[in-house]
Amino acid sequence: MTRPLVLIASPALAEANNGNWQTAWRWSRLLAPHYRTQIIPSWQAGEYPQAVALLALHARRSADVIAAWAQAHPGRGLAVVLTGTDLYRDIRHDAAAQRSLALAQRLVVLQELGPQALPAEHRAKTRVIFQSTTTRRSADKTGARLRAVMVGHLRDEKGPQTLWAAARLLRDRPDIRIDHIGEALDPALGEAARATMADCLAYRWLGGLPHEAVRRHIQRAHLLVHCSRMEGGAHVLMEAVCSGTPVLATRIDGNVGMLGADYGGYFPVDDSAALARLLRRCRDESGRVLALRAQCELRAPLFTPAAEQAALLALLQDLT
Repeated sequence: MTRPLVLIASPALAEANNGNWQTAWRWSRLLAPHYRTQIIPSWQAGEYPQAVALLALHARRSADVIAAWAQAHPGRGLAVVLTGTDLYRDIRHDAAAQRSLALAQRLVVLQELGPQALPAEHRAKTRVIFQSTTTRRSADKTGARLRAVMVGHLRDEKGPQTLWAAARLLRDRPDIRIDHIGEALDPALGEAARATMADCLAYRWLGGLPHEAVRRHIQRAHLLVHCSRMEGGAHVLMEAVCSGTPVLATRIDGNVGMLGADYGGYFPVDDSAALARLLRRCRDESGRVLALRAQCELRAPLFTPAAEQAALLALLQDLT
């Protein structure tokens, strides 16, 4: 019997190598034993007529695909997946994003606090699906210094300015090193990264790297630093957790919904001094990093491929 076809609409394709693409690609793999899948950047009536459902990533950026599908196939499976910028910004004021919420049969959020950001009338049709990654053994860590890594393209939502200011506050600590991975989507932020490297010998901006190289850097680091101002459920958090690398992260709903309300590694948004203090404590206080790692290990079962696959199949059963 031919497997049913599911379309996955993603505003980003492979060359972007961002969160939307990683989600679309991974979902296509997880669904493959049960469904045929096609990742699409756009859609219009008449294309893929045999498709039984559409999973659309991003309420605003996929709004045209969502509207076209709903008009052409009223009542046929339609789920809208809410990422960080649409969940915590666009749905508040963008009419196209708000229309996407109304048209969807199901809404999907990627961490457990996501439903709270939605209008009350849409929460009953919302499902939480944690993203997943493969588990890796923690690499051996050097004892000579504390190695931290931040992963994320250089754009304002990721808060790179907080990392740069913290690096300057740590110029007197040669035993704390910071690597920063990500493309300069804003050229001005690239210039700021280069200026920080010139000022702070302990800070290195490595630019964009292939995904496998990024994961190896995470494995080798003592800590992942995540300065984001807005997140729907960051891939890099689960990759760190599932690599035995604990996290220092901003206290925003998108991070708390991944790591838990009682996690001990949060700092306020844009607070470089608080981040610098945390990094010093992790270097100077025996057992601090191990305590954070133990907390992360408790969350790791949420991010297994089997758990994500089961949630996806349950969603599609609802839709079809």
